[in-house]
Amino acid sequence: MATSTSFSTFSLLPQRKSPRLSTVICSLSPLPSVSHISQSSLSSQFLSISQPLNIYSFSKRPQFSSKFIVKASADKKKVLIVNTNSGGHAVIGFYFAKELLASGHEVTVLTVGEEASSKMKKPPFTRFSELVSAGGKTIWGEPSEVEKVVDGATFDVVLDNNGKDLDAVKPVADWAKSASISQFLFISSAGIYKTSDEIPHVEGDPVKEDAGHVAVEKYISSLSFPSWAAFRPQYMIGSGNNKDCEEWFFDRIVRNRHVPIPGSGMQLTSISHVRDLSSMLTLAVEKPKAACCKIFNCVCDRAVTFNGLAKLCAQAAGCELKIVYYDPKEAGVDAKKAFPFRNMHFYAEPRAAKESLGWTSTTNLPEDLKERFAEYVSIGRDKKEISFELDDKILDSLKVSSSVPASISV
Repeated sequence: MATSTSFSTFSLLPQRKSPRLSTVICSLSPLPSVSHISQSSLSSQFLSISQPLNIYSFSKRPQFSSKFIVKASADKKKVLIVNTNSGGHAVIGFYFAKELLASGHEVTVLTVGEEASSKMKKPPFTRFSELVSAGGKTIWGEPSEVEKVVDGATFDVVLDNNGKDLDAVKPVADWAKSASISQFLFISSAGIYKTSDEIPHVEGDPVKEDAGHVAVEKYISSLSFPSWAAFRPQYMIGSGNNKDCEEWFFDRIVRNRHVPIPGSGMQLTSISHVRDLSSMLTLAVEKPKAACCKIFNCVCDRAVTFNGLAKLCAQAAGCELKIVYYDPKEAGVDAKKAFPFRNMHFYAEPRAAKESLGWTSTTNLPEDLKERFAEYVSIGRDKKEISFELDDKILDSLKVSSSVPASISV
């Protein structure tokens, strides 16, 4: 049956009785063959896609616990983590500290700013007592005065998880060099890779030379530390993260709202659990020779489409999923503000970590998202008042009602 609506959507109903998550059943409205529909015309079709998710094969992944287990480590290190006080990277330092402490290392976390600041009332900072209980030390101050802040303490390893440019990192790196630190690690970003026709990004691919992280990587390499390494993360999920990823999808799904996705929804990206990042960093500390002078893509080893992530979030929540696709220009919105990810294929491969460190990924999105949704509900975010102003603007441009979501019954 033909339709005159100017948006595309599909409805996904939860498969409650099945313990496996590898197949999603959806309905398909009578349209010409999808292979003949261009991406640009998707927003003008009423579409419900029916296909198995076996391209991900998530159900075949081994099951892992997010709990930290104390492990034996022959060479104990004294590690200083210079941690940012905001943004998505803050949780990396928290998880890294927990894993190091569980492995028997000594850890001090220097967080930028003051302990009494309002930023410390948000996660992961509200969970710093977990670090102290595990034997870690937490201090606050300015990285530019790191020598004064650490008050004469000595360290074997320093991780800068704060600076995005040379002005911010140079004081820490220079102090570490003068203090004869044996290993310097830096949290860079996979966002510095140049857009390429070949994906995924691998270590050694061209980068944006004017990017602040690139200047830092070059400077650190010039200091001739006995061991140094840079890590380039992408998007991440995990308890304590204060930058929305999976929450963005949950916010709409639990309120029975449409999930507006720019383009076709088939864009690939990397979504890693933060424990994968911390385990990679810990291996670098425990294998300084293997990690020396290397760049590591700090990501899991699988990619997921925007559609796939939305489906998995709906399954984790046990709710129906309604997606609409839109062209940001036609809708008059900035995709960077309306959607939590880059509107393009953007993912990297952790090739160096596997080859040099013997690292393996444990990210398991179907199970990880169940855990994330349980916490989402436990903190009451599902009942929180949230503004969907940009969503409503997108839906209005598509002539879709935000109050009465349209869907196709399965």
